[in-house]
Amino acid sequence: MTAQVRATGGAERAQAPAESGTAARLLALARAELTLLGRNKAALWTALVLPVALAFAMKGAVENLVSGTGLSAGAVLLPATLGYVLLFAVYSTLTGAYVARREELVLKRLRTGELRDTEILAGTALPAVLLGLVQCVLLVVLGGLVLDAGLPGAPHLLIAGVVLGTAVVVGVAAASSVFARSAEAAQLTVLPFMLVALAGSGMVVPPSLLPERVADVCELLPLSPAMELIRAGWTGGEGLKETLGHLLTGLAWTVLALFAVQRWFRWEPRR
Repeated sequence: MTAQVRATGGAERAQAPAESGTAARLLALARAELTLLGRNKAALWTALVLPVALAFAMKGAVENLVSGTGLSAGAVLLPATLGYVLLFAVYSTLTGAYVARREELVLKRLRTGELRDTEILAGTALPAVLLGLVQCVLLVVLGGLVLDAGLPGAPHLLIAGVVLGTAVVVGVAAASSVFARSAEAAQLTVLPFMLVALAGSGMVVPPSLLPERVADVCELLPLSPAMELIRAGWTGGEGLKETLGHLLTGLAWTVLALFAVQRWFRWEPRR
């Protein structure tokens, strides 16, 4: 018994440094990535200013669009703004980061050290993800006052939608980096996914205003489940069956993106 206890205690002590080492490596990589992001003025503009600027630019169009439909402009525009954050602050920024680090041989050098592949991908993503989450929190609180949308009545659905959307765009960002040959080309590589998400996931036109068949197809797009949950955070109109359906669809897209990353992600520059 004593020997077993000693063995168990030794295993726990051996596991603890490994876990703390993983956290330390992730934080160190995230700090380095945050420093690089702070030096990239174009990426900061895209991440911090563009989502809010786009929301204000769309305000008049949204008010005209929902006029006479019984929908509130704020309740439509504020969830859309959170979608803009996921696209611009997380997806676009992170795709560019993965491509730039790959072309600069940073990813290749990191793989020669103690970092695992998943730690490299996660550590690179942390600054963009945290930046996006902080923006979402500020927009929910301040945007609700400015747009007269109020605080979400079902915050659990809002949180689930933001977390699900973040997981999807992080996976798609890593997968999208495969198609970009340079950091400059990454700005064009992200456009197809962004345009599809903007047009079909309810950020520009609410799904309830689309033809039924078109809305049914758009529900299957990668960011549509997350946007449905985010909107439900204010409307509270999601039942258990619909919520589970959105979660499963979003998780399926996340798993598909992670499979693509595992299969095709490039760690060395493209020639």
